[in-house]
Amino acid sequence: KFGVFPFQSSCDKDVTLNILSVLTDLLSLGTGRRIHYVISKGGSETLLQALAAAARTDPPDHSILLPLLRLLARVGQRDRKFGLKVQKAEATDIILSLARRNLGHHLHLTHCLWVLRVCASNVTTGTTLGINGAMELLFKVITPYSKRHVRTVSPSALALIHLILLTTVKACSRASSVGYPSFLGHIIQSGSIIHVAISVSLLVFMLSRLKLTLGCLTALQLCCLLEVLRCISHDCLSCKNLDPIITTVTQILRKCYPKESLPVVTVRSSYFFPLPGNAKAEPPCEGSEGKWLKGEFTDYESDGEEAEKDLDNEDVESKEEDYDLETDVNKLRSRPMLDRPEEELGQYEAMCPELSHNFQELESESEEDKSLEDRTENLCSTPFHFIPSATSVKHPNHRWRNQSVTEMGPDPEEKDFKVPLQSWTKKEKCRWDLTDEKRNIVEAVQDADSCEEEDPARSHMLTLRPLPKEAAWYKKMFYPECEASINPSPGGKLESSDTVRNLLEKHQGDISFQSPCFYVARAKCVKSIPDYKDLAFPDFWGHQPPPYSKPMLERKYGVQRDKVLDDVRRLIQPSDVIGRTVFDLDEPSHSSPGAPGCLTFFSKFESGNLRKAIQVREFEYDLITNADINSNQHHQWFYFEVCDMKSAVPYRFNIINCEKFNSQFNYGMQPVMYSVKEALQGRPHWLRAGHDICYYKNHYHCSAAAGGGIRGKCYYTLTFSIKFPHKDDVCYLAYHYPYTYSTMMSHLDMLEQNRNPRKVYWRQQTLCQTLGGNPCPLLTITAMPDSKKREDLEQFYNRPYVFLMARVHPGESNASWVMKGTLEFLVSSDPIADLLRKCFIFKIVPMLNPDGVINGNHRCSLSGDDLNRQWLTPSSQLHPTIYHAKGLLYYLRSIGRAPLVFCDYHGHSQKKNVFLYGCSIKETLWQAGCVVDTAVITEDVGYRTLPKILDKVAPAFVMNSCSFLVEKSRESTARVVVWKEMGVLRSYTMESTYCGCSHGLYKVSKSFK
Repeated sequence: KFGVFPFQSSCDKDVTLNILSVLTDLLSLGTGRRIHYVISKGGSETLLQALAAAARTDPPDHSILLPLLRLLARVGQRDRKFGLKVQKAEATDIILSLARRNLGHHLHLTHCLWVLRVCASNVTTGTTLGINGAMELLFKVITPYSKRHVRTVSPSALALIHLILLTTVKACSRASSVGYPSFLGHIIQSGSIIHVAISVSLLVFMLSRLKLTLGCLTALQLCCLLEVLRCISHDCLSCKNLDPIITTVTQILRKCYPKESLPVVTVRSSYFFPLPGNAKAEPPCEGSEGKWLKGEFTDYESDGEEAEKDLDNEDVESKEEDYDLETDVNKLRSRPMLDRPEEELGQYEAMCPELSHNFQELESESEEDKSLEDRTENLCSTPFHFIPSATSVKHPNHRWRNQSVTEMGPDPEEKDFKVPLQSWTKKEKCRWDLTDEKRNIVEAVQDADSCEEEDPARSHMLTLRPLPKEAAWYKKMFYPECEASINPSPGGKLESSDTVRNLLEKHQGDISFQSPCFYVARAKCVKSIPDYKDLAFPDFWGHQPPPYSKPMLERKYGVQRDKVLDDVRRLIQPSDVIGRTVFDLDEPSHSSPGAPGCLTFFSKFESGNLRKAIQVREFEYDLITNADINSNQHHQWFYFEVCDMKSAVPYRFNIINCEKFNSQFNYGMQPVMYSVKEALQGRPHWLRAGHDICYYKNHYHCSAAAGGGIRGKCYYTLTFSIKFPHKDDVCYLAYHYPYTYSTMMSHLDMLEQNRNPRKVYWRQQTLCQTLGGNPCPLLTITAMPDSKKREDLEQFYNRPYVFLMARVHPGESNASWVMKGTLEFLVSSDPIADLLRKCFIFKIVPMLNPDGVINGNHRCSLSGDDLNRQWLTPSSQLHPTIYHAKGLLYYLRSIGRAPLVFCDYHGHSQKKNVFLYGCSIKETLWQAGCVVDTAVITEDVGYRTLPKILDKVAPAFVMNSCSFLVEKSRESTARVVVWKEMGVLRSYTMESTYCGCSHGLYKVSKSFK
């Protein structure tokens, strides 16, 4: 049946060769059934015995060995027990010996490698090969061959190395000790696509086994490994064909870099706030935050970023796992009982004065103007600007909007809201209404006085931050006609009151949408945990939109790899690192501010956040942000001042303790910068700035000591470089356009003063006092009734409610800017705004977390809690703004006036455009794969109406990004709770991007000038 028995016993060379030839022909044709038949008859064992016999001859007869090796390679691929048979026949040493003898003969060597490759596919045999020196042999195989033979020898050797590495850990550690990095360098230099694929395989294996590998290396060997890998990466950055290798090498470099704790005493916030009652501010160990630290970042050495979730407000990618979806229909339909006694709801009646207003002012003229003249005749005036209406600003649909205004005709009683801010200049001395300006100053002073009377400790002296300190620059800006009369005080800054007065006198026409004096009056009443004494210039002075649109930054190829390699260079070349602390909130005495050639940092002002600055190199700084108060996490928001810079020099800033696993900074977003010199020259703009921007995982982690017993959190670096426009300027850098609590309060008062009281009903009340003692404003906006006739008053009282709120997360300043635009539009003279006011009553909480905004938090309130996770059972002591906002909604429901629409404004850190999250039972069940009985489960699809309308009329809105799923992890958010407990069908979270629009009217092309 088969000629193996004569083959085993034959000593005749010709007979042996003939049998091998016949076997080769038989097994090379047809299907694999022939090979399996040979295996079943003991063919593998017979061939191995023949190999052992032929190898013992001296010298070995390669005319027999070569066909034997070819047959073994072919049969071994189909024999599942081939590795065990090789072990039993003790053939591994024989094959390795043959390979060593034939290092100089590529044909013989290639045949040996074929068999070794089959042997290595078995775990046991592969381990034996690794132990017996196969790796050292294979490194010798790679190097000496010329390009003529590299296609035959190298692929076999590389594939064999791959298999050995996959089957033995010991081989991996041996590879590190005998020159694995040099071997990688040789592969890369060969440039073959096959080699690239194999190299990636090897690198991925090394990445998976690196923890064991690193345990075998000394510190010196580790540095050598890093240096070789860094050089390999650096040399290949320009070759896109080698991208897979460089990507994997970069991951290996990150893993090789020794883990370090952040250079701070503790990762908990530098500030502490004692909580009321029995509540204690302790490090979160259980609950939502503890789970986030323990569950999501258990393995801080893992690079499996795709497995990490970003637990941002509604920051859930569309690919979120279905297991988080709520599939219990009873829970989706539930209408829980009140979370408080029903009698408590009566207190919220006072927050709905519009339902009992008698509108006496419709019959009599107000005496306000007469008394105002008496109260303000001795007051000096400062410039004030009206808020322009939507009709004065170019709108995407400005043609039909302007046409509507024309058709309706102007209102002779309406104030002039149609002057764009950009048209105001210093020469136009009488463009503002002096009476309104005097009213502004009077009420600002009255508010400040009442603030002092209520709480003397609450009002405090504020100092404007220092201006650019060149004496010649001061003289030129303030007193060009008498330069010799100004002598700046030591340190380069004028006395604060003189500075403010000089600024207002010299630049009154350049002030943007706010009144600086009014802002100061409001800021004096703000209560902060750090007890701020300074005003940031951009908040005091205000700003205007830039005069041009700017495209999103195009990411530079390979920038992230460059930054990682720079980080590695710090480890292997420590002499290049300065390591000087130049700013430190925790230990100011340990910092060295004002050192020669060093930037000066500052962040102790409203909404500011910078904890520590370390000078790494002459023009490079590592920055650490502060955690949210009473917390040890949520490091993302930053806002700080920097000065003493050189012009046209690229300064690199590395914010090294970010927490989100990805960011729009990787996709075109830039930080924002404000230059004081530019502002005082008539260009007060926050501008997108920075280049070489990227966001990546670094080598820092949260140790148990620093984290208050919690370990396992990894950090990310946001790095960017900036060229400052002026020497010795004072500049401010921020995560996004800042919008402070004082800005909001002064803006609300400006809107109230400049509305048309005959058309706009406006009431500003206090929803409650925050934990920090700051009032949380509540607004009511609607249209005044046309008259006191019964039908007009009934139409007024019966208007449905729309409930809007924003800024529950302090770091989402874009939500405040969207709310600002909403408010300006609602009180404007635009015909659509007028129609909305006549149809609805708007209840608005413009800033739901004032304390967090004031103190520079990113996500939490002073209690250390994410307020948008407290809506199920808010505490009146710890979460007063949520408790009373929910109470007001309960009250509206109890009187049969539940809002028609509820919308919570947020900012999204990982998506572009604007979109909504809503709630739907059916869509949630369908997405979860549940069978939905449409006869039993009925649902009004009206929740999709508003998003569809916005998709048609709002250029920045994207319907495809909207989601109407109800997740278990979101059951305590405002959107879900208001939908479930208040029965509001149209309950939404509106997300606005930090970055920009990826399509439509607001998409700015790269070629835009």
